[in-house]
Amino acid sequence: MKTFDKLSVIGLREWIALPQLGMVGLRAKIDTGASTSTLHASDIVPFERDGERWVRFTAHLGTLVQRRHRCEAQVVSVKTIRSSNGQAQTRYVIRTQVALGDRVWPIEFTLACRKTMRYRVLLGSKALVQAQLVVNPALTYVQDKPTLSLPGAQ
Repeated sequence: MKTFDKLSVIGLREWIALPQLGMVGLRAKIDTGASTSTLHASDIVPFERDGERWVRFTAHLGTLVQRRHRCEAQVVSVKTIRSSNGQAQTRYVIRTQVALGDRVWPIEFTLACRKTMRYRVLLGSKALVQAQLVVNPALTYVQDKPTLSLPGAQ
């Protein structure tokens, strides 16, 4: 059996933060079957800022207690995603930093309605490859909750 000593291990579920969007304490499900990461969003409204495409949306946090957070982000692209049930959906793609444990790196998220799903955030395989993370599906919450100072926080 080969081992890889330069890769960090994460569990099937981990705490993350999205500092550029002003969000901390998000539970993320690690989904190696999904290429792209997904963030639960509603009220998605495209707009233009300085000649660039942007979106304004409401991010939904928490599973038992629902919290809403208004966000704005530049649109990287628009993709057609085929879900696990075979349905195709057109989604906006944004790029923002994710914090997991002591790491912070930029990844792409598609914005989609996940209100019927248990986890509001999925981290896909592209994000894991970028950070050189290995998943042990027998474990959960291996890494410490990210502790970040958000812009404007005291």
